[in-house]
Amino acid sequence: QLTKNLDLQGNSFTVIPAGAFLTTPYLTQLDLRHCKVEKLEEGAFRGLGRLVYLNLASNSIAFLYQESLDGLSSLQQLVLEENRIEEIQPGAFGHLGSLTVLDLRANALVYLPDMVFQGLQALRWLRLSHNALHVLGSEAFAALPALRRLSLDHNELQALPGEALARLDGATRLDLGHNPITYLAEEALTMSSLKHLFLDHAALQDIAPDAFAHSPQLRTLDLRENQLQGLPPLAGAGGLVRVSLAGNPLLCSCLLRPFHDWLARARVQAEGVCAAPPALRGRLLDSLRSLELRCSRRRPPPSPTTPSEQPRAAGSGQCPQGCTCSPDFHHGSCENRDLQEIPQGFPKDTRLLDLRRNTFRTVPPGAFPGLKELVSLHLQSCGIRVLHPGALRGLESLVYLYLTDNHLSTLAPAAFKGVPRLAYLDLDRNAFARLPTRSFQLLPNLISLHLQHNAIRQLAEGDLAGAGGLRWLYLAGNAIGRIAPAALAPAKMLEKLHLEGNRLGEVPTAALRGLPALSELKLSQNPIKHVWDGAFLPVASSLQHLYLDNTGLEQISPGAFAGLGPKIRSLYLERNKMSNLPNMSNFTGLEILNLREVPFHCDCQLLPLRRWIDKLNLRTGATCGSPAEARGLKVKLSTTFQTCPGWGRGEAGAASPDKAKAARKPSKKKRSGKSAARGFKKSRA
Repeated sequence: QLTKNLDLQGNSFTVIPAGAFLTTPYLTQLDLRHCKVEKLEEGAFRGLGRLVYLNLASNSIAFLYQESLDGLSSLQQLVLEENRIEEIQPGAFGHLGSLTVLDLRANALVYLPDMVFQGLQALRWLRLSHNALHVLGSEAFAALPALRRLSLDHNELQALPGEALARLDGATRLDLGHNPITYLAEEALTMSSLKHLFLDHAALQDIAPDAFAHSPQLRTLDLRENQLQGLPPLAGAGGLVRVSLAGNPLLCSCLLRPFHDWLARARVQAEGVCAAPPALRGRLLDSLRSLELRCSRRRPPPSPTTPSEQPRAAGSGQCPQGCTCSPDFHHGSCENRDLQEIPQGFPKDTRLLDLRRNTFRTVPPGAFPGLKELVSLHLQSCGIRVLHPGALRGLESLVYLYLTDNHLSTLAPAAFKGVPRLAYLDLDRNAFARLPTRSFQLLPNLISLHLQHNAIRQLAEGDLAGAGGLRWLYLAGNAIGRIAPAALAPAKMLEKLHLEGNRLGEVPTAALRGLPALSELKLSQNPIKHVWDGAFLPVASSLQHLYLDNTGLEQISPGAFAGLGPKIRSLYLERNKMSNLPNMSNFTGLEILNLREVPFHCDCQLLPLRRWIDKLNLRTGATCGSPAEARGLKVKLSTTFQTCPGWGRGEAGAASPDKAKAARKPSKKKRSGKSAARGFKKSRA
C-alpha cells in the first residue's frame, strides 16, 4: 500500500480496468510501457491522486475517452508515445490540471477538434510529432494558457494552421518541420511571444514579405532543406537574429539583392549556400557583396525550376515546363503561373500537386494521367466552372481534393469516378445553390465535406445519398432556410454539423433524428428567436458542444434542453435577447458556458440560475440587463437577490455591497469588440 514507484513494463494486461490501482494510493511513478494495453476503462487510475509520472508508451491504445484519465489530479508528465491513438474526445484531459508535459508522439492522429486539450491549465510542452495531422480545429489549442513549446513536426499539414496557433499567446517555440507546407501567406503567423520557429525539411517554395509581421519576438527562423530560391525582406521581424537557409536551391541573382541588403541592415545572421548562377555556386550567403548579385541582360530571367530539380530517375518522368518538382518530397507545383490548361507529364510518384491560382475554367476528362500515387490535389482559385465526368479518373490514391474559391455550381454524378479513397473534399466559396445531388455515391470513404460560403438555400432528401461515412459537414455562410426531415439521414456517422450564418428560423429538430454520433452542433448567427421543448432530444445522448450565440434568441422553453445533461461540455449563448434560462442543473459536465451580452432580468425568478452559476465555478460573463439598479452588474454580484425568499447567509456574502460597488465601477478604457473577444477567450482558459 505504501509503494511509490511501480514498474510493470513488458507485461500483457490488454485492459486497465476501473479502479485497478486503488490498493496503492501512494504511487508517484507508474511505468506501463510495452504491456499490450488496448483500452483504458473509465476510472482506470482513480485513487492515484499523488501520481506525478505515468508512462503508457509503446502500447496499442486507440482511443482516449472522457474519463480514461480521471483521478490524476497531481500528474505532471504523461507519456502516450507509440500507441495507435486515432481520436481524443474533448474532455479526456479535463482532470489533469497539474500536467506540464503531454507526449502524444508517433500515434495515428489525423484531426484535432476544438477544445480537445481543455483542462490542461499548467501544460508547458505538447508533443504531437510523427502523427498524420492535417486538420486542426480553430480552437484546438484554445485552453492552454501556460504552453511554451508545441511540437507539430513530422505530420501532414499542408498549410500553416494560423488560426489555431493564434490562440497560443505565450508559446515561445514552435516545431513545424517535416510537413508538406508549400507557402506562407501574408500574416500567416500571429504568435506574439514566439521566439524560435522551425520549418525545416518542409516543401516551402515561397514566403510572403509580412508572413511574420505579427510575431515581433521571433529571433531564430529555421528554413533548412526547403525549395526556396530566395526570400523577400521580412517585414515586422525586427527581433530576428538568425535565419537558416542551408539546403535550399538559392538563386544568387539580382532577385536576391533586396533580401541580402535587408540582412545587412537588420544585422541578421544568415546561413545558406548559392546553388546558382554557376559563377557563385558554393558561395556562402554571408560572404556575398551586394554588387555580385546581378541579373544578365542578355538572357531572360531564370526558370523557376532549378537545374538540380529537373533531372529525374529513369522512368519517373520530368517536370512540365514552368513548374517545379521535388523528388525528395514527391511534390509538384505550378502555382500562380497563369496557366489556362492543366499541365501533364508530372513524375508518376508525385503525391502532392499544387495548381492553385491559375485560370483553367474546366477540368477535362483524364486531366491527370499516370498519377496513381497522388494523395493531395490543390485546385483552389482556378476559375473552374466545370468538373467533367472522369476528370479525376485514375487518381486511385487521392485522399484530399481542394476546389475552394472557384465558380462551380453543379457537379455531374460521374465527376468523382475513379477516386474511391477520397476522404476530404473542400468546395468552400463556390456557386452551389444546392448540394450536388448524387455526387457522393462514388465516394464511400468521404469523411469531411466543406460547402461553406456558397448560396445553398435548402437541404433536401437525397442530397447526401451515399455519404454514409461522412463525419464532418461544414455548411456555414450559406442561405439555408429549410432542412428536410430526412436530408441528413444518410450520414448516420456524422459528428460535426456546422450551420452557422444561415437563415434557419428554428432548430431543425426533425432533421437531427438518426444522427446518434453528433457531438458538435453550430447554429450561431441564424434568426432563431425561440427554442421549443425537446429541440435537441434526437441528439441528447451524444451532443457535447452546442452553439446558439448571436441568433437574436428571445425565449428558451422550459423543456428546450430536455435530455441534455452531463455530456454537454460547452454551451454558447452569448449576444442574445432572452432574460432568463430554463433549469440547467443537470449540466454537470460544463467546461465552457458563455452568457456574455445577455440582458438577464435579475429578480427572484432568476435566483435558481444565479445559484447554479455559483456552483459551476466558471466565468460565464452573465450580466444583469434589468432592473435599473442592477444593470451592468455581474449576476453573481447583484444585490437584488437578497430580498428573495430563501436567500441564505452564505449567498449574501457572495454579493456584498462592496463587491457590487466594485462591479459597477467603469473600466478606465472601453475595449473594442476584438479585445473583448480576446479577453473572453483568456477567461475561458
